[in-house]
Amino acid sequence: MSTPRKVLLQKRSAGFAIATALFILVVLAAIAAAMVNLFSGENARLGMEAQGSQAYQAARAGIEWGLYRQSINGSCVATPQSFSPAAPTLSGFTVSVTCTAAVSNPVVYSIVAVACNQPTNGACPNTTNPGAGYIERRIEVTL
Repeated sequence: MSTPRKVLLQKRSAGFAIATALFILVVLAAIAAAMVNLFSGENARLGMEAQGSQAYQAARAGIEWGLYRQSINGSCVATPQSFSPAAPTLSGFTVSVTCTAAVSNPVVYSIVAVACNQPTNGACPNTTNPGAGYIERRIEVTL
């Protein structure tokens, strides 16, 4: 036989476990959503870093091409030359190479290579309106 006091306490505590379980589920869902947001942002950042490395390699290829052109010609072509690297990993990039010669004795050559993934009229850098995923690397060599 139960007393009226015990019955009253049992009725008050009925449903307390459901409220606690719902609270825990909401907190866990919020933590999971925050982790998904964090990981998706991290994934985008890593993608941009990888493209930055590819742009750097494309710019290095442009410098090598400019050095080769200068060595076989013995002079510079001042007009920018743009090309897409043949390597499959760099196929999304365009490289623009400019060579200038300073009038001095001896002549000093400056070769600049700019690689980007969103060229303007087939040339880098994009000065009009690059998108959010625009990647550009610039390397300059003096010889």
